[in-house]
Amino acid sequence: MADGARASELALLLGVGLTTLQRWRRQFAGVGGGVDRRKGSHRLVSHRLSEEERKRILLTCNEPEFAALPPGQIVPILADRGLFIGSERSFYRVLHAHGQAHRRGRARAPQEPRPVPRLRADGRNQVWSWDITYLPTTVRGVWLYLYLVIDVWSRKVVAWDVAEREEAQIAADLVSRACLRERISKGRQQPLILHADNGNAMRAATLEARLEELGVLRSFSRPRVSNDNPYSESLFRTVKYRPNYPRRPFRSAEEACAWVAAFVSWYNDLHRHSGIRFVTPSQRHSGEAVAISYHRASVYEQARQRHPRRWSRSTRCWRQPEVVWINPPPPESAVTASTLVMAA
Repeated sequence: MADGARASELALLLGVGLTTLQRWRRQFAGVGGGVDRRKGSHRLVSHRLSEEERKRILLTCNEPEFAALPPGQIVPILADRGLFIGSERSFYRVLHAHGQAHRRGRARAPQEPRPVPRLRADGRNQVWSWDITYLPTTVRGVWLYLYLVIDVWSRKVVAWDVAEREEAQIAADLVSRACLRERISKGRQQPLILHADNGNAMRAATLEARLEELGVLRSFSRPRVSNDNPYSESLFRTVKYRPNYPRRPFRSAEEACAWVAAFVSWYNDLHRHSGIRFVTPSQRHSGEAVAISYHRASVYEQARQRHPRRWSRSTRCWRQPEVVWINPPPPESAVTASTLVMAA
């Protein structure tokens, strides 16, 4: 530095911070200020494991008897046999040095988390969600299975069924009937996405083959994340918390079918859904909701003109939500985000 070298370049060459180098110069200006004051140099440790001992530890860990055990299990076993090769920490140190400090059991290594399913719908028959729930019967341990398919954008129940078993063939036939009723063909420009959780019927090859024939893409929730299928979960809560939901179990599949048919009729045609500005799912699905919302807005505007002092702000917003998301993207990327389809 006396010959003109820059302190920052010298600190970078030595591998220390600039403030550390400056502190050395201040503290040791009178006694050999140019001496390296770091304490990380190699030292001669008399009790260090020898090369033979390290090899013995490595060979012991790789024996068939100990191949699936961690050092925390190996060291006590050796002690029971009157052997001491090294401490548990020494075992780990040797294994780390040779790149063998990994899982040794048959358990599957931790997997990378699945990507978040982000599905966007700005019209009907773009994203459907479906699931299966239990309906109790008078026989203990015997259940009926309610299949429900809902359009995420309009909240309309597009298909349902009650069966005595959970089976992929029933689900495949149900989706086929729904596609036929909604006139969904394989060659459409924007393919339909069917979203579900990770149940056996949802993952079955039978349903996969049928959806491929129909030109329908599949999407799945993350394991053990119920929020990835919120519309079906919310619909099931509406089903089972209806005031007229039977207090006693269903006596037969026919009785359950009759009740579910009445519920679906009420839900699609009479129930004003809060998530779509209090219009019925059928009105939104058919396109009538736009005119209804416009009429409500004009009624409120006329009332405001008659008594303007009663409104401190604008009138109530009756406009229909244009876009519906499953797991919307963060706000900063909402403009450029696109639909992520996790097809199997």
